[in-house]
Amino acid sequence: MLQHSILEVLDRSVEHKFLPPVKKIHDGPDVAFFLTSIAYRDIMTFIMQLNHSMIPRKSESDGVKTTQIWELGSDAITLSEPIRKLQQLIGRLNSLLDEVPPDTGPRRFGNVSFRKWYGLVEEKLPVLLQEFLSSDILSFGCQSSDAARITAADELQVYLLGSFGSPQRLDYGTGHELSFLAFLGALWKLGLFEGQGPGIAERGIVIGVFEPYLNLVRRLIKSYTLEPAGSHGVWGLDDNSFLPYIFGSAQLAPAIDEADPAPIEGSLPEAPDASSVANRSLVQRERTRNMYFSAIGFIFDVKRGPFGEHSPMLYDISGITAGWGKINKGMIKMYNAEVLSKFPVVQHFPFGSLFRWEKDPDAHPPPPASHTTHQPLREPQAPGGDASRARTGYTAASSVAAASLGPGTAPPWATTPSNPPRGVVDGVTRAPWASATKPPPPPVKRNRPGPNG
Repeated sequence: MLQHSILEVLDRSVEHKFLPPVKKIHDGPDVAFFLTSIAYRDIMTFIMQLNHSMIPRKSESDGVKTTQIWELGSDAITLSEPIRKLQQLIGRLNSLLDEVPPDTGPRRFGNVSFRKWYGLVEEKLPVLLQEFLSSDILSFGCQSSDAARITAADELQVYLLGSFGSPQRLDYGTGHELSFLAFLGALWKLGLFEGQGPGIAERGIVIGVFEPYLNLVRRLIKSYTLEPAGSHGVWGLDDNSFLPYIFGSAQLAPAIDEADPAPIEGSLPEAPDASSVANRSLVQRERTRNMYFSAIGFIFDVKRGPFGEHSPMLYDISGITAGWGKINKGMIKMYNAEVLSKFPVVQHFPFGSLFRWEKDPDAHPPPPASHTTHQPLREPQAPGGDASRARTGYTAASSVAAASLGPGTAPPWATTPSNPPRGVVDGVTRAPWASATKPPPPPVKRNRPGPNG
């Protein structure tokens, strides 16, 4: 995919047939198809587009060379009227939390009051979209007076509502974060952010909308003690989010010209060292300026103990000496492998007219990699009558195969201790693309699941 690909904006003069977004991914082969779909192409294009906009830029004025950086709360970020309207929408959703305090009764997992807040948002969302989005967007491409037709608002509402977590499971994870990215991408396709120079609208989206959304989600997680959705446990990157690590590492990459591709190594001269993520006081200072450190700061808010124990993969990444450019490149690869290629994450993503479940004619079939070959099947046959594995779609053979998937994919217990997978050191999973320059933290004594989960 080209570094400077831009997500298409639909032609307003052509009538567009909107569709109710529905679930299409039911098993592993569906994930493989998704990776060759138009929806996947558009999602990756939009991520790369936003990521490129956050990389510092070289500039020159009166013969003096300077570097323009993009920090949280910076006056250098241009916030258009549509961006400010979206900020107000998020602010309104944030204020609804004050109307639904957490339940004080006994509970084992998430707070049931989250369902009340979610129901309140679902009830008010149609009116809120009309208040904060222009009628041109909500009635995009409608040349018919049929009152029963599906509109842009119908598709937008599904993605926005799906971005706050699951009221059934009382959890939040990267799949919900992906839904909000789709909401912003759908608005881009509908032309909400047109009329600005290269990168300006994208930076407004990331700093002006996505970061406030993350702050809302973090308040939801803390207020209603939402569980991690599809967490990889100790060998995962983060319990809830991924995209702030992409955009935040881009903020600290070396400066480029507008037409340059994203750098693959190096850092801003004044950027904090990657190893400083374990320094609580430095993280507290940097979290107000950088999205990567803002995400690390939230981890410190909700977890206790040494950083290398509760976040070993982030600790491992902090040992990379090639700079934030390499970290940024690796984060994009990891997002593709650990989020977009994983059935538990993308199985709930809905497809409509704006993110289409259609084959991309230019897509190449995904290689038979670990992320696509060992996914659950819709109607599995468990050998030996193992009914529990039949229901989940995993067999004894898939557990054995998981041991060969490579670093960052198989859990540590999937391989015999005498032959640990590459990237696992003393029971701690290393990032698959991180260097081995940083020593792993001391082994942590914990009860680990056996091969039967």
